[in-house]
Amino acid sequence: MGMKVGILGSTSGTDLGGIFDAIDRGELTGISVAVVISNKKHALILERARQRGVPAYFISPKGLSREDYDRQVDNALAEAGAELVLLIGYMRFLSPWFVHKWWGKCLNVHPSLLPKFAGGMDLNVHRAILEAGEAETGATIHFVDEGADSGPIAWQKPIPILPSDDEHSLKKKVQALEVEGFIELLQKFRDGKIRLEENKVIFS
Repeated sequence: MGMKVGILGSTSGTDLGGIFDAIDRGELTGISVAVVISNKKHALILERARQRGVPAYFISPKGLSREDYDRQVDNALAEAGAELVLLIGYMRFLSPWFVHKWWGKCLNVHPSLLPKFAGGMDLNVHRAILEAGEAETGATIHFVDEGADSGPIAWQKPIPILPSDDEHSLKKKVQALEVEGFIELLQKFRDGKIRLEENKVIFS
């Protein structure tokens, strides 16, 4: 059967491309992307999935409360048989109902060394890091709770910031890290080597 993963995204889905590449290289044996869902009709992540033959759905949030929208997303995840949810550039806050339903099975990626620079998105985060004069940056993947980038950290890796770096070069470097982290965590979930107990990440 293997482990089926659902992806929620609003942007280009670069990390999803990296996950597909890892599947092709044989690094994620027994893992498949079952569905990709976006709140943006023309998000490139949907096209990336369709080119791969993965079911990809735009679900419009128009006129829906956050929970009503998330229930529609949950229905699509259930239909696809998803067991784990990855947020890749997903530009929505999840409802408490969804967070509770998927507690310990929903991961978000953030392009900084959390808790530093939480709450920002995309190039704004990299710009803020450079403006703050930080010596290093990195990527963090965390379990999703009801806060903004505040859930228990499952994976984190730093890289140095070079004098030549701008927000675009940092984004590219950090995205490569994000893919590395997703691959490692997907392997651990597949092998039953990671779990959440209350608010603590347990590795075995």
